[in-house]
Amino acid sequence: MKQLRLPAALAAMMLVATACSGGGAASPGASEAGEADVLVENAQPLADYLSTELGIPVESFVPNDYTGLIAAMEAGQADIGAFGPFSLLQAQDIAGAEIILQSARDGAVTYHTQWMTNDPDKYCEDEPQANEDGLLFCNGTLEATEGPAGEDAIASIESGTPVSFVEAASASGYIFPAVQLLDAGIDPENDIEPIFSGGHDNSVIAVCNGDAEVGVSFNDARTILEEGDCENMDDVVVFALSPEIPNDGVAVRGELPDQLKQDIADALIAYAGTEEGAEVLDSVYEIDEFAPADLDAFEIVRQAAEELGITSD
Repeated sequence: MKQLRLPAALAAMMLVATACSGGGAASPGASEAGEADVLVENAQPLADYLSTELGIPVESFVPNDYTGLIAAMEAGQADIGAFGPFSLLQAQDIAGAEIILQSARDGAVTYHTQWMTNDPDKYCEDEPQANEDGLLFCNGTLEATEGPAGEDAIASIESGTPVSFVEAASASGYIFPAVQLLDAGIDPENDIEPIFSGGHDNSVIAVCNGDAEVGVSFNDARTILEEGDCENMDDVVVFALSPEIPNDGVAVRGELPDQLKQDIADALIAYAGTEEGAEVLDSVYEIDEFAPADLDAFEIVRQAAEELGITSD
């Protein structure tokens, strides 16, 4: 009987972020393996649901990273996976995957980069204001429901300034903010001191601890920090936002039958509408629901990457 393999890539980013929450790059070992076990357990109800709905056994597993997941899909060892925006394009171009769904959070299928600083006197044109959670914003970023906002302040980044990014393949953690730097006349490789922190939470921590004067992350990564990661969140002020970026999504192996692809998409959408599904998807990757993929929306990601000389193949 055919068996589908469902990488817990819905949790892969969470795995990276959690494993790296101590501030450094994660290294293989007991703690990372233990985290992977938890993620498999969290994703297993989704695999069980798909098994029932599709009438095909579905196995859940956790890849080391998106590169590994793309390779597994290319080799026919993975049939379903969830990726970040740029990784979706890589899966499409390298593995021949088909993008079928986008994640939605709070009713939105887009998100943006937030620029953070521990020096609001330098980057804020107005007094920072707190939202209902006590997190600080300036330059109109609190009122903005979508990006961009406050982009003029990016030009205030001086030569040699330490700037914390996430990783080079991250849409919100590097690609889009690097383009914003270029638009401001700043070379993201040579005019600043780039720091790749390995996780969105780590980028926040780098700004909080003073390792970087400026940092970027998805909105609002400050809420995913663990207790003790940042002693004073008032030291992390959001001062600018990027243009909107399409959310992460789900891709399936291109060789699967068209009807099976549609059945997978329908099952995932239906699962998100159940009480169990809502709880599981939120615990795995804070997903509220799935929506049909808007493939045209991903072109902005491709264009941004190409502007930086980064290709998806």
